[in-house]
Order: sequence, then C-alpha cells, then structure tokens
Amino acid sequence: MKILFIGGTGIISSACTDLAAAQGLDLTLLNRGQSNRPTPPGVKVLHGDIRDRTAVRQVLDEHTFDVVVNWIAFTPEHIETDLSLFRGRVGQYVFISSASAYHKPPRSLPITESTPLHNPFWAYSRDKIACEERLMQAYREESFPVTIVRPSHTYDQTLLPVRGGYTVIERMRRGVPVIVHGDGTSLWVMTHHRDFARGFLGLLGHPAALGEAFHITSDELLTWNELLLLVGQAAGAQPQFVHIPSTFIAAVDPDWGAGLLGDKSHSVIFDNSKIKRLVPSYQATIPFHQGVREVVAWYDADPARQIVDEGYNRAIEQVLAAYGRAWPQSPST
Repeated sequence: MKILFIGGTGIISSACTDLAAAQGLDLTLLNRGQSNRPTPPGVKVLHGDIRDRTAVRQVLDEHTFDVVVNWIAFTPEHIETDLSLFRGRVGQYVFISSASAYHKPPRSLPITESTPLHNPFWAYSRDKIACEERLMQAYREESFPVTIVRPSHTYDQTLLPVRGGYTVIERMRRGVPVIVHGDGTSLWVMTHHRDFARGFLGLLGHPAALGEAFHITSDELLTWNELLLLVGQAAGAQPQFVHIPSTFIAAVDPDWGAGLLGDKSHSVIFDNSKIKRLVPSYQATIPFHQGVREVVAWYDADPARQIVDEGYNRAIEQVLAAYGRAWPQSPST
C-alpha cells in the first residue's frame, strides 16, 4: 500500500508519519520542505506546493498512490484542487476535518459521528463543514473514495495546547493572572498526537472506512480548571485564575471569542466506539498530566523555544481591564 501525506510534518500529522515509518509503510510526503522536523528514515519526500495546482500536478504525475491524506485542506477551493488531482487515481482519499464542526452548542452528549454539523460562531469550522459536504457530494455522485477524520484538541510536546502557548506558562511562573473562560467547569478532551496516530493509521486502506466519518479522541475528561492546574503543576507554578464569561471575552476580542463560542466554551464528551469498531486495538493511553510534562520539558530544554507572545499578553490585559471596569469587585481588579 503506497501512501501520500500532503503535509505530514505538523503537530498531528508528524506522529502519524513517525508511526508509519516505524511500521515500515510505503509513505511519501508532499510538502514545501520548510519544516524543522526531521523526516524519519524510509519516508520519501516530494517537494511541491499543493496550493499551486499546475506545478504540483507535474510533481505528482509520475506517481500513483493507494491512499492520499490531505492534512492541510481548509476550504472548498482546496478540495476542488484535490478532486482534480486525484479523481480516478486513488483508492482512498482522507480529509482531515475538525470536531469543532459538530453542532454548537451541543444538542446532546456524548457526541457521535452522526451529530449534526453546525457552527455559526467560527468560520474555520464552517469552512471544514463545506469541505465535508463537497467531498460527500463527490462520493455520492462519482464514487470518490473519501474518508473523513475529525480530530478534536490534539497536541504534541512542541506547543502548549492552550491559546498563547508558552505565554501561559510564563504568566503562571510570574504569578500574574491567567484567564479561564466561564467558571472553568466545562468538560474538555485533550488527545496526544501519538495516541491519535494509532487510531488513524488503522483506517488507511480499510474498505469499511470509505464514505464514513470518524473522530479520534482520548476518553479522558477534564474540566478547564483541572486542565490548567495540571499545566501549573508541570510548570512548578501555582496559577492565578480569573474566570470570565466567554461572551464577555468575545465582546472585547472577537477573534479569541470565536474559538471559545465556536468550540471550547462547550462541554464535550466523544463516543469513540466507531473508530474502535474498525480499529479494535485503538486506545488512548497518554493522560494529559503526562503529556503536559513533555510539553513543559520541551520548552525548558531550550530558552529559544520560550517565546512570549506580547500580543496575547496585551489581549489578556485588555480583557482583564474591561472586566474590571464592568465588575469592579471582580478578582481582576
């Protein structure tokens, strides 16, 4: 089975690349060759920009693949490019969507793959929904062999999986406030990319995956209060939380608010029984308290990685100041 990853060096996809190499799969990456992540031995690389349809067609024309996975398709325009490149030339095309596409606010829990897709708050999610709809149209009308995968909040050691990244650790260690949306008791799921990879590779080449959608997440549930306390513990800090409603954050900073109202402010519980039926060995085994220690250790190993986002710091202070004016007795004043 010959596999092509378009991308393959990102936070989620890099673990899939590493595991495919460890399993001896015939894997090729198509990317621009600009990633700092090393390519595992045995993995081939084609250099090309998938956004340049004419040029990438020339790169791919001499090759055939049984499975194509596009890790970096975000809009229907990107899907049209892939349909033109791979129609009639591939046995399975895997689109990486997003669990944020599920109905917001959630209608019921747990979330299954049949939960309706609807997100009026976040353009990113609406674009993913439009991509899915175009691919399923191609599946129905021309038997285009699509499989849809919806990751939720998946992370690796190179980026703290909260807005601001290392900036949050730096604030915790300085003893200055960290904003927690809502009252911090909504439930969330963090999935380590090595766990995701074990479920994902089991779908490649699986005939029962065609025409189907799957999410692949951990079964561990954490409140945001618990999650950020674990970050603080890993960083050796006692975080100072200020709880602010997501709607208030969105009113002050619409970009920050879109990701909250369109995703993170809602409790999520995912039913992973569908992926486990097709990949019976799939089990997420890396709890967040372990994974976040990997993240903090990665930052602490090299001062060059400890990048503080001053723009995010300003956004935090702006929200805190606005909240203090609106509610003078709030902990932010």
